[in-house]
Amino acid sequence: MNRFLSKKSVSKFSIRQFSSSNIAQSNKDVYIVSAVRTPIGSFKGSLASLPAAQLGAQAIRQCLDRASFPLNEVNEVYMGNVLSAGQGQAPATQASIFAGLPKTTPSTTINKVCASGMKSIMIAAQSIMCGQQNAIVAGGMESMSNVPFYLNRAEPSYGGATLVDGIVFDGLTDVYNKIHMGGCGENSAKKCQISRVEQDEFAVSSYKKSAEAWKSGVFKNEVIPVTIKQKNKEVVFSEDEEYKKVNFEKMPSLRTVFQKENGTITAANASKLNDGACALLLVNEETIKRLNLSPLARIVGYADAQTEPIDFPIAPVYATQKLFKATGLNEKDISQFEINEAFSVVVLANIKMLNLDPSKVNPNGGAVALGHPIGSSGARIVAHLVHNLKSGQKGLASICNGGGGASAIVLEKL
Repeated sequence: MNRFLSKKSVSKFSIRQFSSSNIAQSNKDVYIVSAVRTPIGSFKGSLASLPAAQLGAQAIRQCLDRASFPLNEVNEVYMGNVLSAGQGQAPATQASIFAGLPKTTPSTTINKVCASGMKSIMIAAQSIMCGQQNAIVAGGMESMSNVPFYLNRAEPSYGGATLVDGIVFDGLTDVYNKIHMGGCGENSAKKCQISRVEQDEFAVSSYKKSAEAWKSGVFKNEVIPVTIKQKNKEVVFSEDEEYKKVNFEKMPSLRTVFQKENGTITAANASKLNDGACALLLVNEETIKRLNLSPLARIVGYADAQTEPIDFPIAPVYATQKLFKATGLNEKDISQFEINEAFSVVVLANIKMLNLDPSKVNPNGGAVALGHPIGSSGARIVAHLVHNLKSGQKGLASICNGGGGASAIVLEKL
């Protein structure tokens, strides 16, 4: 793995911040008492029949059931969701009501692109820290399989109309540079001098680590079964399916997707289109004592950062630096890093720029292998830290998002 820590110059990406966005460190402790996620379904795969709100509902309900938490004790719900076209009004409210929460429970949908799920957790934590709420469900949900094509309402010109893919238009396009997110990834690969070979090697490692994690039961405490109704029967889906769909022999010969000449990003070393949901239950200390709950982790702090839109793959670097400054922590204090694998180059660039120990980064694989349901992924990597860290250890999760942003959060396992 040390090959990922190349000493090549990254002077074009000197460590700097462009925006002093939110930084928070708990002055009133916020605890996570439950964290679950659905298995991640492939595009048009096992979860395709369920809209995002239904996936979110199953995650929310089982999150609360795991903690034996009374539904009427939930003060509020925040759920990340990026591609909400065609879902109906207020997806988070739908998920809350379908989960069985009282219809009087305030629920809000959060869209910070890929960081939506993590931002939902941050907003929930802030509300509890400020004393506004005692118990909040936060997470994310996405059904990329159900995103519609768009037809402009303007009268079409002679010859017909053009359909626009909603996934690409609203989820995967840099508005400012008029390029796909993968084009931004190619830009980062060039500036950080990260080769196609390095990215392919990282992708192979992600797939192998994910497969081993499933084989050894690493995900058993975080992944919940999803019930799918099919005609006269119910089917239970209980395991990620994306990581099984790989052919290592073909990986080196795959064509690059976003840059034909001298490109580095392929379908294999990038994340996929996926379906899934994740939910966490955040509470204050008073609620833990009153309801005799067993907290799993404590939120130490969190931060947002912003850079040039085309440089979004390296935005987690700045969020991580700001978080270290706010909490007084450094790389040595962190036992595990979860950096979302939007593309292999994202993690490789962050490892290089932050000088991280690669063995501490994504030890059980990531989105390249498991999948990337974009509204859920930020919450998923937080949930994974909750279950994978050992008592007393600290973990840091970070995720980039389109538009040049990133979010990061530090947890302490209890």
